[in-house]
Amino acid sequence: MRNGPARADAGPIEVRRLGEVDYEAAYALQHELAAQRASGELDHDVLLLLEHPSVYTAGKRTEDSDRPVNGARVIDVDRGGRITWHGPGQLVGYPIVKLAQPLDVVDYVRRIEEALIGYCAEQGLTTTRVDGRSGVWVVDDAGERKLGQIGIRVSRGVTLHGFALNVDPDLSVFSAIVPCGIADAGVTSVVAETGTPLTVAQTLESIAARVQECLDADDVDASMRGPIAHEATGR
Repeated sequence: MRNGPARADAGPIEVRRLGEVDYEAAYALQHELAAQRASGELDHDVLLLLEHPSVYTAGKRTEDSDRPVNGARVIDVDRGGRITWHGPGQLVGYPIVKLAQPLDVVDYVRRIEEALIGYCAEQGLTTTRVDGRSGVWVVDDAGERKLGQIGIRVSRGVTLHGFALNVDPDLSVFSAIVPCGIADAGVTSVVAETGTPLTVAQTLESIAARVQECLDADDVDASMRGPIAHEATGR
């Protein structure tokens, strides 16, 4: 467990609110920024907040049985984890962050989870971690439902990819895949759980503040801090 902030450098994180961006364009942008951050050409951390047009993306651990059976296009990417969906109604965040040394990737993932858990609490929604699985979950008598997804890569000490929070997407899109390779749990959204209208645009300021707060904290909630078995991470 890390003592001290997760980031190598203090100071405000630059937040770029990009609206809707094609996946390939955002992929190229975050790799460009990460290379600049690692080389020192970029002297501060950046958080990209956006939505994607509907797309399936497959991380390094995706299996053939996870993929859609309806012929939908899948983009294979260099993050950890397995297959997921991105699209309208889902907030996607790509923190381009230079991590403190020695690297503690699990700590970083837990801090991003904590930011999303805190945001959901603002909305009156209790969420949690599930032991052995990354992300943010609703757990009740009806079972486990994933609300926030995390898949990252760390290259030259800098993070890429990040998180996706289901604000109010069309949840039927997940039925075409085995989301994150997890067949024994459901998928949900903030609006589905609370019944209160909410847009992605309305989440941006609070999510940005919570991400910075959790990355800069001396520590975050220590629950379930064990290994995550490469579910979310990739090097």
